[in-house]
Amino acid sequence: MSVEMNDIEAVVETTAAAMGLNIPTVGKSVVVEHLTIAYAMAALVVDMPLEDEAEPAPVFTP
Repeated sequence: MSVEMNDIEAVVETTAAAMGLNIPTVGKSVVVEHLTIAYAMAALVVDMPLEDEAEPAPVFTP
């Protein structure tokens, strides 16, 4: 899973416009940085190979 920086900037701009948010230029760079980190963390999970026999974890009940 590879996402280019330009793609992330486009996602931030498009999403902000759709939600009617006005993100200042200084704040936009921080949002892009955090979303870049989130994509990198998601890639670790998505790219992890699972065996066909893998079963879901049991439901936690306190």
